[in-house]
Amino acid sequence: MPTNINNLKSQMRKGMLEFCVLLLLKRGDAYASEMIARLKEAHLIVMEGTLYPLLTRLKNDGLLSYRWEESTQGPPRKYYSLTSEGNEFISQLTESWDEISRTVNILLTPTEK
Repeated sequence: MPTNINNLKSQMRKGMLEFCVLLLLKRGDAYASEMIARLKEAHLIVMEGTLYPLLTRLKNDGLLSYRWEESTQGPPRKYYSLTSEGNEFISQLTESWDEISRTVNILLTPTEK
């Protein structure tokens, strides 16, 4: 039975979401709506219903912290930032990504027979 390509693509995106969120926060603190917009700019569409549970889990795992800041455009915003554990975790994820990327690129490159 052939694999449904849309299902596979969805699973790949879900698997990368945590890494992408951490990469965004490595660039600087951000609030959820800002993260969604930045992910959308990078062509990764994420809904609030997906992002908020992920942020809560990452916070509970000690990888993120947050602070509330007043906003001139509405209610206070919850800004997330990486903890020292989060920075270490993203370093390990980056190493894993490099290994995976190298492997996939090797397999994508045509070989001479």
